[in-house]
Amino acid sequence: MLYWLLFEKLFPHYGPARLFGYVTFRTAFASLSALFISIWLGPLLIRKLREFQIGQHIREEVTNHQKKAGTPTMGGLLIVIAIVVPTLLWANLTNPYIWIALFGLLSFGAIGFYDDFTKVKKMRNLGLTARKKFALQVLSSVLIGIMLLNLHARGGYATSMNIPFFKSFKPDLLVSDWLSNPLTYPFAFVFFFLFLVIVLAGSSNAVNLTDGLDGLAIGLMVIAAGAMTILTYLSGHREFAVYLDLARLPGASELTIFCGAMTGASLGFLWYNAHPAEVFMGDVGALGLGGAMGTVAVLIKQESLLLFIGGVYVIELMSVVLQVASFKLRKKRIFRMAPLHHHFELLGWHEAKVITRFWIMGLIMALFALTTLKLR
Repeated sequence: MLYWLLFEKLFPHYGPARLFGYVTFRTAFASLSALFISIWLGPLLIRKLREFQIGQHIREEVTNHQKKAGTPTMGGLLIVIAIVVPTLLWANLTNPYIWIALFGLLSFGAIGFYDDFTKVKKMRNLGLTARKKFALQVLSSVLIGIMLLNLHARGGYATSMNIPFFKSFKPDLLVSDWLSNPLTYPFAFVFFFLFLVIVLAGSSNAVNLTDGLDGLAIGLMVIAAGAMTILTYLSGHREFAVYLDLARLPGASELTIFCGAMTGASLGFLWYNAHPAEVFMGDVGALGLGGAMGTVAVLIKQESLLLFIGGVYVIELMSVVLQVASFKLRKKRIFRMAPLHHHFELLGWHEAKVITRFWIMGLIMALFALTTLKLR
């Protein structure tokens, strides 16, 4: 909105207004706007959540966290608002990338809201069944896939993804050999949508599982969103994209504003979610942020780098998968408790130490992901 008003309408009559046409300038303002909204609205939201008695129910087996029971949850609403409003204010709303990214945030956030509401209504830690939640995530992923295919048909989206350490190896998600053969034609689209489900549902669930300690998931999101801000800027910049041999996506530059808002909103929420937390983000925040991060990675064709940028999230997710698989197959547990952060707590690590060390791991992995852009 402000982009249209201050650049497209004001710039022809007032030269200095050209600043509002620069992505870097608008990203900075989007980040600051998101940070301000988070910190400003935080106390009001926390007070309203307490008035409506929307509190967190803690798993019985997590005995050392029972004192946190009743802490206001669904604070992710604050994160979503703090991302959406600055994006609408500072981004070019004619850019389809922005609307797809917002849909990823809002659709997965809506699933999380439904799950949180079910938990509060039933007054227990279990909300939607795993099958129902996954079905909704698949639906959101398929809808995003349809948007991407529509954008691809108009020449605005590439389906070849970048692979770290390999300059010339860029596999096409819409396998060209399958598309050329009428018999295998449908398999190309099945593979494309299956891949999207793995990336988007996996990303959202990974963030959700990591959200078990005060400030852990949101602190890692500050790091991940910051790295994604850099990646989106490089992918949308003509000279940098050519120099680093990235997929040239002119429209991706506007995603820098969305990722900048995500960074600012996460940082602002951390103000209230830091140990001891005044509010929890709940599934509405965790699923929404994970879905948004996955959507941006798919848009800029950096799905493989997402494994490193969200490395700690991936490790947390895999700890649950391995724990469940081991118990079902061998009747033995690998970790004392999954996700992994609870395992370290049971080893005697203080909560603050687990959080800080996981943040350090997340920062190292995000920096490593950025260095791989040149190591090809």
